[in-house]
Amino acid sequence: MSPAERLLVIDDEPDLRTLYELTLLRDGHDVLSAGTVAEALGLLADERFTAVITDMRLPDGTGLDVLAWLERQNRTERAIVITAHGSAENAVEALKAGAFDYLTKPVDLRQFRSVVATAIGRDGPARPSRREGPAPARVGGTALDRLAGDSPAMTQVRELIRKVSRSMAPVLLQGESGTGKEVVARAIHGEGARASQPFVAVNCGAIPEALLEAEFFGYRKGAFTGANEDREGFFQAAQGGTLFLDEIGDLPLAMQSKLLRAIQERCVRPVGAVAEVPVNLRILSATHKDLAAEVAAGRFRQDLYYRLNVIQIRVPPLRERLSDLSAISAALLARIAHDAGVSPIPRLSAGALARLQGYAFPGNVRELENVLHRALALSGATELQADDLDLPDGVSGDDSGFGVLAPAQVVTPASPAPGEEPLPSDLQHYLDEVERRVLQRALAACRFNRTAAGARLGLSLRQMRYRMARLGIQVDDAESSA
Repeated sequence: MSPAERLLVIDDEPDLRTLYELTLLRDGHDVLSAGTVAEALGLLADERFTAVITDMRLPDGTGLDVLAWLERQNRTERAIVITAHGSAENAVEALKAGAFDYLTKPVDLRQFRSVVATAIGRDGPARPSRREGPAPARVGGTALDRLAGDSPAMTQVRELIRKVSRSMAPVLLQGESGTGKEVVARAIHGEGARASQPFVAVNCGAIPEALLEAEFFGYRKGAFTGANEDREGFFQAAQGGTLFLDEIGDLPLAMQSKLLRAIQERCVRPVGAVAEVPVNLRILSATHKDLAAEVAAGRFRQDLYYRLNVIQIRVPPLRERLSDLSAISAALLARIAHDAGVSPIPRLSAGALARLQGYAFPGNVRELENVLHRALALSGATELQADDLDLPDGVSGDDSGFGVLAPAQVVTPASPAPGEEPLPSDLQHYLDEVERRVLQRALAACRFNRTAAGARLGLSLRQMRYRMARLGIQVDDAESSA
């Protein structure tokens, strides 16, 4: 075995040190050991290792001293820190100091082997997971490539992604809705040691409270009415990989407590099970809320916030990086065209780009994507003009980033007349649903022939394809002649 694959174990307790050594030797690793910080630094000065496993408390210092030395020397060894049971603060401190990962005593040897395997890049092939989030479109390459734009704000985000991807430290993504927090999470996963393992994305606000525990931790057959078979939860589905908890601020307090225990103990108990199941995964979370304010208001557990917010990345709103609009729009148009099977890729005219740059985009990148989807569906041209963009007139950006109406346009909301349908609370969603129903009716009437259905509605085949792709309407090719 090459010396470059050696592991260094640092622990002042001979029995534990021997246990770790034997476990690693059985897995085929070359192992050296030390009982003090001074002894360890002496070995590190003479040799290179793939990874360093160190206890936090040592006779002449702490594991943090070893981490600090590795940082000063720009060493590449990944460090795993072993902390005492219940010392959550030490674990967080180790991760902030640059540790790749941590373990708590008493160390579970299966978990020990799994964490070491991840640190040295020996994870097995990714197993398929029915709960894995949809794979991002590959137009433009990796998830990191999907973060279009070279503004200072996005350059800083990319630098942070590359830095935090080197460890297993929990990351909290803070940003307004629609800024692309999940894209950032996928980039962290894709740049890290677990890239070949599952990435499981969970919208915490979309799960009914009564189902949260079963969805997160799984359940056993017979645990409750309707539990006809064993089922894994999000934690088990993300085993070896990354669990992304979107809108973490929407979790109720009771579930926050259970989530905290799962993160600290690295094990979960499925509903209806007696034994706990160990899990080895990385936690990434995101929120559009100010979690510190939620903690102060008593709506979010302070100890959970402390564990999730080891590293924070602020994802900037679109109004703070309007110089990236051209690059973002080009990337979105390429992905929309790819999904619809359209070529060549449409582009923005100078006038269209200028109109976009004059808008504040309160809905951020998600709103921009919707605008471009609609423009392509209605226009069908290879170059989009300013008039193709469905943007409110008289809207400009203010300091808050939300559009403001010119004084002449301010109106007083009116109550619906008796028998009149109430105004929708989400106009975009309402219009999409109306459009979806119309398209589905036309397709059914024309025996799912897209050309005929489009002609019935005054649309070209190209426009029909754009609309169907945007609304997720699929027609079996066997049923359609066009």
